[in-house]
Amino acid sequence: MVQAYRADTDTENAGTGPRRPGARLRGLRRRLATDRGLWRRGILLALCSVLLTLVMVFHAEIPNTIGNTGSLVETFLPWFGLLVPVLLLLGLARRSATALIALVLPAVVWFNLFGGLLFTDKSGTGGGLTVATHNVNAGNPDPAGTAQQVAGSGADVVALQELPSGKVTAYEKALADRYPHHAVQGTVGLWSTYPLTDARPVDIKLGWTRAMRVTVTTPGGPVAVYVAHLPSVRVKLNAGFTASQRDRSADALGEAIGDERLARVILLGDLNGTMNDRSLNAVTAQMRSTQGAAGDGFGFSWPASFPMARIDQIMVKGVEPVSSWTLPATDSDHLPIAARVELPAE
Repeated sequence: MVQAYRADTDTENAGTGPRRPGARLRGLRRRLATDRGLWRRGILLALCSVLLTLVMVFHAEIPNTIGNTGSLVETFLPWFGLLVPVLLLLGLARRSATALIALVLPAVVWFNLFGGLLFTDKSGTGGGLTVATHNVNAGNPDPAGTAQQVAGSGADVVALQELPSGKVTAYEKALADRYPHHAVQGTVGLWSTYPLTDARPVDIKLGWTRAMRVTVTTPGGPVAVYVAHLPSVRVKLNAGFTASQRDRSADALGEAIGDERLARVILLGDLNGTMNDRSLNAVTAQMRSTQGAAGDGFGFSWPASFPMARIDQIMVKGVEPVSSWTLPATDSDHLPIAARVELPAE
């Protein structure tokens, strides 16, 4: 009778008392083995995860023949990571083991591509030269205020793009005290605390001047500085990502930089494309991004109201990036960006 009583008690407690971890694990195993719906549900979600993975892994293989689709995907590639938590919530809502397991694929790929940018601060200390660049916007209502804000960064060299001819004087006056040397070619200009020589336009196949090259004589020796504003790109419903003119200009800029005689080169400007965009390969293949090498986070610069892409770039060749950051917003639709670099001995 005692044994029967104990057995009945144990049976009753098994249904109402706390379960041991081993019992919970066995219960989960039985459920996974018997509840076929866990595996059958969410097949479509799993396929979406696989598709997302393929897009991120093989983005360079997406053709540009129709509306520059490949470049459009590459421009906003970091944002594809937002689909991972969406798919996670949907998988949990569907109670689908298949969907949740498949989600590991895009999560791992995204972290492999961008985790270093998001979670690693690569910025260092030191650096003998600080540079900044800003697309000031032709319609900027306060040129003087914008110029003074950028100058407040403490940069030794400042590049400005989208300078209307009627407002160049305003920028010159606002920057004169801090930067005694400057050169303007077309709609781009460079202001420097160090002497400038050999300033000349760079032909980027537009018919008017939106790029220049100048030698900056720093205490560490001469540096070739390029300032460029590549043509804008557009997303059109009937034509996709229209960027052919930008792409031709990028090729011309890359050729000019490749022919540069000085070993130390810095490129400052609005390239209207990200480092992931294959159409900028003529430039990116021979230069390093300061944000990728020494930045903290993605460093998105456009649009200023809600930055979604880093289309403003500071790139170097023969120069060592130390740190890179974005500056506070001005009255432009772009954020200014800055970087500190070390000039190796010649």
